[in-house]
Amino acid sequence: MRTVTLKNGKTLPALGMGTWNIGDSQSRRGEEIASLQAGIEAGMTVIDTAEMYGSGRSESLVGEAIADLRDDVYLVSKVTPSNASYDGVQKHCRASLRRLGTDRLDLYLLHWRGGVPLSETVRGMEQLKDDGLILDWGVSNFDTDDMEELDGITDACTANQVLYNLEYRGTEFDLLNEDRERGVMTMAYSPLGQGGDLLSHPAMKDVAKGHETSAGPATTAQIALAWVLRQENVMAIPKAGSSKHLRENVLATEIELTPEDLATLDRAFAPPRRKTHLAMI
Repeated sequence: MRTVTLKNGKTLPALGMGTWNIGDSQSRRGEEIASLQAGIEAGMTVIDTAEMYGSGRSESLVGEAIADLRDDVYLVSKVTPSNASYDGVQKHCRASLRRLGTDRLDLYLLHWRGGVPLSETVRGMEQLKDDGLILDWGVSNFDTDDMEELDGITDACTANQVLYNLEYRGTEFDLLNEDRERGVMTMAYSPLGQGGDLLSHPAMKDVAKGHETSAGPATTAQIALAWVLRQENVMAIPKAGSSKHLRENVLATEIELTPEDLATLDRAFAPPRRKTHLAMI
């Protein structure tokens, strides 16, 4: 499996697991837990969640899934901006840890910019790190100006989690390279798009026809994922709420897109030619 490297030298798999909307249905709970556990076994050891997801239900499900596997997992959660004051991150990190059933987070992210001064949030994050409750911290949905402001405070940011897929390529204009130069790892959420339009696009189907995996013909979802994973030091965190989707995601790592494939996709989903506002969902 491809890997990414953090600024502290730690190496992680480039394919992780997202948990947005996981934990919302009691009837799917067993399957969702089994999927996360199978992903860990397959080497997808990064699990991303947030206090906002299902008002903590996602964290609780993740905690159940990793109860006997905690040391095998790189665990990521996020604090909402309204809770990102110095005292707020102390309180809400501890609440996340209780739901997750663990004594520390590997990475704690500010979910998006809010009204709390960045310097105060950073101070709270550093205190959590000093207390051993988190090992590293980072941000999410930060654009170039946000990262420049953060640069003026500290260079301790480990990761920036952003929306990135073929339909949302604005980060390619500047943010991806700038974060790479900072040593900040990019975590791409929703790499398969939203609503199915991306995966049903004729260009995706054309490219998929030219590829096979060890389990058979490639799917458009695997092409979308392989496209994100081709980027240096970019981690993709697709949701995998079922074992079927999990296996499909893992097999995407077998696909190497050709220059012809990339040209086809560029024609269908044009790369940015100017700065655009960072999209988020």
